[in-house]
Amino acid sequence: MNTDEATLGRCPDCGEPIHRARLLVEYEKDDGTVGIWAECTSCDTVVAPE
Repeated sequence: MNTDEATLGRCPDCGEPIHRARLLVEYEKDDGTVGIWAECTSCDTVVAPE
């Protein structure tokens, strides 16, 4: 995941940066790490940013 405060990472489908404002869900995974789901405005879909 990207450490830039303004972005959450990149869309795994199109590669566009996903900005923090598009965050939908933040959750704790079974292994204790944080998972996120966000909206990609380019793909118009919900993704797990990389």
